[in-house]
Amino acid sequence: MEITEVRVFPVDEEKLKAYVTITLDGCFVVRDLKVIHGSGGLFVAMPAKRRKDGSFKDIAHPLNTETRERMERVILGAYERERRRGAPVDQAAAAVP
Repeated sequence: MEITEVRVFPVDEEKLKAYVTITLDGCFVVRDLKVIHGSGGLFVAMPAKRRKDGSFKDIAHPLNTETRERMERVILGAYERERRRGAPVDQAAAAVP
């Protein structure tokens, strides 16, 4: 599985820094990932749904650490390029090597 496109939608909030949409293998889209600035720095939050009890449950997420780390590396790289560029439009990223 390769991330073939990353679209970054910057947000100017204290902790939420961007919404992200990724495309996998050019044929499957995952929307509403979030770049969050937490106490340990930036991280990627998976799309989640609020449950009746107020807690959140991921809608989609990686099943292993290797995949999560690879996704974070690509997504945070695209976010940093977008931030340096300063443009409020989406950013396409190359596939993961």
